[in-house]
Amino acid sequence: MNSQEPSPSQDVTHWLDRFFEHYHRSNPVSATFIGEHRFDPWLPDYSEAAVDDAKARIATLLAESSGLALDALSVDEKHDVRLAQGALRIQEWELGGRHFHRGNPSLYTGEAVFGLISLFLTDYAPLRDRLGPAAERLAAIPRLLDQAKENLDASPRAWTERAIRECEGTLTLLDEGLPKFADGAAVDFAPLALSAARARKAVEEFQVWLENDLLDRARDEVAVGEEALALHLSEGHFLQEDAAQIERYARAELAEATAALAERAKEFGADSPSAALAQLKAHRPSAHEYEARYARFWEDARTAAAEKGLLTWPDFPIRYVERPAWVRAAAPYLYFLFYRSPAASRRPAVHDYLIAPFDPTQPVDAQQAFLEAHNDSVIRLNHVIHHGGIGHHVQNFHAFRSGSRIGRMAAVDCASRIALLCGGTMAEGWACYATDLMSEAGFLTPLERYAELQGRARMCVRAIVDVRLHEGRWTLEHAARFYEEHALMPSAAAMGEAVKNSMFPGAAVMYLMGRDAIHRLREDMLAMEGRRFSLGRFHDTFLSHGSIPVSLVATAMKEAAASRRV
Repeated sequence: MNSQEPSPSQDVTHWLDRFFEHYHRSNPVSATFIGEHRFDPWLPDYSEAAVDDAKARIATLLAESSGLALDALSVDEKHDVRLAQGALRIQEWELGGRHFHRGNPSLYTGEAVFGLISLFLTDYAPLRDRLGPAAERLAAIPRLLDQAKENLDASPRAWTERAIRECEGTLTLLDEGLPKFADGAAVDFAPLALSAARARKAVEEFQVWLENDLLDRARDEVAVGEEALALHLSEGHFLQEDAAQIERYARAELAEATAALAERAKEFGADSPSAALAQLKAHRPSAHEYEARYARFWEDARTAAAEKGLLTWPDFPIRYVERPAWVRAAAPYLYFLFYRSPAASRRPAVHDYLIAPFDPTQPVDAQQAFLEAHNDSVIRLNHVIHHGGIGHHVQNFHAFRSGSRIGRMAAVDCASRIALLCGGTMAEGWACYATDLMSEAGFLTPLERYAELQGRARMCVRAIVDVRLHEGRWTLEHAARFYEEHALMPSAAAMGEAVKNSMFPGAAVMYLMGRDAIHRLREDMLAMEGRRFSLGRFHDTFLSHGSIPVSLVATAMKEAAASRRV
């Protein structure tokens, strides 16, 4: 090769640079959450010209990728090219159909409000440096919402209703949240006032348009169709199983979990799973113990993981703090997460986990209801193990150090979903597997282990709903009833879950398929390595690949193990 010619690795680096430039340009709010702050002043552009430009960039990138010499690349580089190609094909489908910018008003309201929130959730830069981008994003909200009116000719009623709630949350943030934030800040918020007032007027007008116009043009169809669902499963998750196989597997696993729930309820003196699970409410913190319970369980979990040698727990502590006052009133209307992945770059030394605030001034009955809803099992299983501890938080830390550039950012939480679908089976699969792991380590109570059976059933239900909704065999109402019956979810929560599933095809299968694939890989590696197998080394190696599909990690790890045996 001529010494002046770039190497295959350099070619891939340059191509990936262009891919990420395209991604950030198309998704500027996601870029902020990821930590790429050149795009902080922007909101997405869904004008016809911008969409055409994005399609042209996608076509160019895909054409260029076909000429890359993949055989000469490292495993991480090969993964990045394939994952980027898959992401581009999925984005191409999104831009060409009516499921996203031409069909979902919540896409616009979510990007608008989190475009602002993303600038203030963490102190990634001095506040004065974030005010300019905030003013520009506020000023861009009227344009974004005008594009929505231009692009949306009909939408499922539930999607429009979600967008209406998000408008309410945005207005609450502008009316109550920003003034509270400004009161505690040592900088002048006056320059934002004009942009905020114009943004408020645009949101209010958009809410009226949603209520009086788009709701009257509701369509029932939420399915993307078999072909599009297959695209998400193969080019997002890189699954070998097709939708029919996934549904059959999920149904068999659901039947097994349901039978176990019914059989084991009597161990707790209950005549039904619901009665047994209701006992979890009795194990709850007192009012003065509530906030400290999170940190205590987190430390206990870290100690248990270290004593059992489960993995390398990073020096990246969580601080459990009450949700900031400036966003409390708006949060219930929005996709506002307790734990939001730190940015892939410029992460803080300590990451804040935003717990629900306890109000000691409310009536005693309301206080007890709050503490029952935030009982020990919820804190331990959801807020510590799944999200803030060995689950998402530890996985994120390892991902940020991955050799895969896509693996570092794919699972970062953005306005309404993670940055790239390809991060899903790792992020959610690992978090669900991590709960199994802590159960094996003896960290859960017997009743909490029983509750995890219900979590298993919920994973199976999600996968079934994902397939049936998007192949057009179920309506939202069918899906919600299935959640109520088989996942024991309250009706409002069941419909909310079904609506979210309908918006993002392929996103609900990743819990079950990711978690079970990790268990299978562990069994395979144990069989291959025998007495040389180390559980801690297995987990560290697995997590080191970053937030990429578990199927790709499994292949890479088994090939590496096989080469060591030669």
